[in-house]
Amino acid sequence: MEKKTRWLTYCDRVPVLSWLDWVLRGFSQVMFQNNPLTGLLFFAAIVVSAWQANAPQVAWGCLLATLVATLSARLLLKDRTALTRGMLGYNGCLVGAALPAFLAPSAWLWLCIIFSALMSVIVTVGVNRLLKQWQIAALTAPFVFTTWTVLLASHSFLRLAPLPQPVLVSVTPPDMLPQLSHIIPATLDGVSQVFLCNSPAGGILMLLGLAVSSRLAMMMALAGSLIAVLIAMLAGAGSQPIESGMYAFSPVLTAIALGAVFNRLGIKTLCYTLTGVVFTVLMQGAFNTLLKPLDIPTLTMPFVIVSWLFLLANQNENSPLSSAP
Repeated sequence: MEKKTRWLTYCDRVPVLSWLDWVLRGFSQVMFQNNPLTGLLFFAAIVVSAWQANAPQVAWGCLLATLVATLSARLLLKDRTALTRGMLGYNGCLVGAALPAFLAPSAWLWLCIIFSALMSVIVTVGVNRLLKQWQIAALTAPFVFTTWTVLLASHSFLRLAPLPQPVLVSVTPPDMLPQLSHIIPATLDGVSQVFLCNSPAGGILMLLGLAVSSRLAMMMALAGSLIAVLIAMLAGAGSQPIESGMYAFSPVLTAIALGAVFNRLGIKTLCYTLTGVVFTVLMQGAFNTLLKPLDIPTLTMPFVIVSWLFLLANQNENSPLSSAP
């Protein structure tokens, strides 16, 4: 607490540090954390993953979009509470990671990232106000809606050419089931895929970032990814999406949300969270099938839908869990 207070004191004295603090908290809020050091480790994980994939545009896009979203929130909104906690930067952060991963590099791509980061703030505020009556948050739905819009539009505009293969998804032989030795790398990839990365090293850095802020959130993220990988393997999913973490990143977010953020810790919470993680894996498979004809990724929509349903089911005194304050 003392170090945090000292840091905030420095931020109050130096405006540049305040902006840095807001941006880093935007990174950290992707996994429900409000900690600039966590955000720094998350960004380091993105840089490492992008470097390994020879795709620096992903890291730069992520940074640019978070900056633009933070600036847009500062200019458009009077209430600075959400801004200073990074709550209006995390959707822009994910947009900035996704668009360079799925679209070919060009000047139009960067203009699109800037505009989409701005739109992510507007969509976030709008969706939050729409859902306020049900007492649930937008989560990453603004990121999904904004990115889906751009990716679908890219098929109509020559200046926004889709990539034949996302730059941060590795290709593994599709004709064999995953081996047991691949479980740990796939689990770490599942954590890193929250930021559309495919890197065990990136996953480790993200887990460290979570541990800095909340050891419970770190354990939930790791458990959610591991359970999702095991379920996908037992259900007979293809080796490529399993080993790339594609069945695990939404369950990671579901596990953190239900097990470490919105509910009190206990046996009922663990069972409720496990149920949500399993359902998220099934939802992932369903969305893979649903969106295949449109040639767009599911992104984190399985997490959003499952979390909305499970949070709505847990809002009154007769619910299976008592909500966290």
